[in-house]
Amino acid sequence: MRSVMVQIPNTPTSADVARLAGVSRATVSYVLNDTDAVRISEPTRRRVHAAARELGYVPHAAARTLRAGHSRMVLMPAPAVPVGPRYHRLLDELQATLGRLDYTVVQHGAVGQGDEAARAWAELRPVAVLAPGSGLGPHGVAVLKRAGARAVVTLGPARVEGAHALLMDHTVVGHRAAAHLYDRGRRRIGVILPEEPGLEFFSHPRLTGVRRALHGTDATVTGLPLAYTERAASELVARLPELGLDAVFAHNDEYAMLLMRALQDAGLRVPADIAVVGADDLMLGRLLRPRLSTVRLELPSGRELAELVDHAVRRPGAEPEVRTVLDATLIHRASS
Repeated sequence: MRSVMVQIPNTPTSADVARLAGVSRATVSYVLNDTDAVRISEPTRRRVHAAARELGYVPHAAARTLRAGHSRMVLMPAPAVPVGPRYHRLLDELQATLGRLDYTVVQHGAVGQGDEAARAWAELRPVAVLAPGSGLGPHGVAVLKRAGARAVVTLGPARVEGAHALLMDHTVVGHRAAAHLYDRGRRRIGVILPEEPGLEFFSHPRLTGVRRALHGTDATVTGLPLAYTERAASELVARLPELGLDAVFAHNDEYAMLLMRALQDAGLRVPADIAVVGADDLMLGRLLRPRLSTVRLELPSGRELAELVDHAVRRPGAEPEVRTVLDATLIHRASS
């Protein structure tokens, strides 16, 4: 039987890149690992990157992690709560910018909560962790740092010892909605409390914000639990006469649209009989008739957050930063 020799191309190595670029293997390592400790001229950096692209050389992530004690991975646990389109756009821009900064962004699924989750994240040896929501404690932050994470950044209502904090306090959203309704002469205000699991992370602070805005006034506040179904909205609207409300802050634009359809089906006029305010400023709210008043969330850009993560990674011993990153603006339209 005749045998046929098949030549399998060798996987390019850093030595191949060094030969093609005319530099040492150490220089290739410094350039491709973006090492700050050694000064490499810009022409040399360009030559190394060009040689790596020509050969199709890709650094071995596991080996690089062993040498450095961490990877170039930024781990983002999947949010444990439902999030809206504006938050999704923020995350998309954040991931894109981190990618341009030579980080690999990995979104990690749910693996428990708090410190239990931190141990699972630590096994991946990320260089940074950006943890949305709450639940991560000081012990979990310490576990991540011992595993080589140079930066732990939390995104939530309160700071965590040892971590950089991006504070998002949703009481401001409810405060803006309630102040607007009060200024419009509304005194009996209902607040939708979605029954969808996880949304209490947003709805409870927003209710608190409404109560703070109206504290000491002649207005009353009524919590209105509501499932996201047409039937539940119709049943709630049927109870409105006995509740005597003249305005509703509907948690967000989606629940506001659900409520407005039920109000109109019942023959109630918005805003003549009852005013409605949402939150998130979705495009669909502008297409309704009447157009929906809403609270627009003011969030930083994903680029700003990515630069903060990169800055924290480069200065692992620096004092943790605390920034308030959520503000809100009332957009007055016809529904209120």
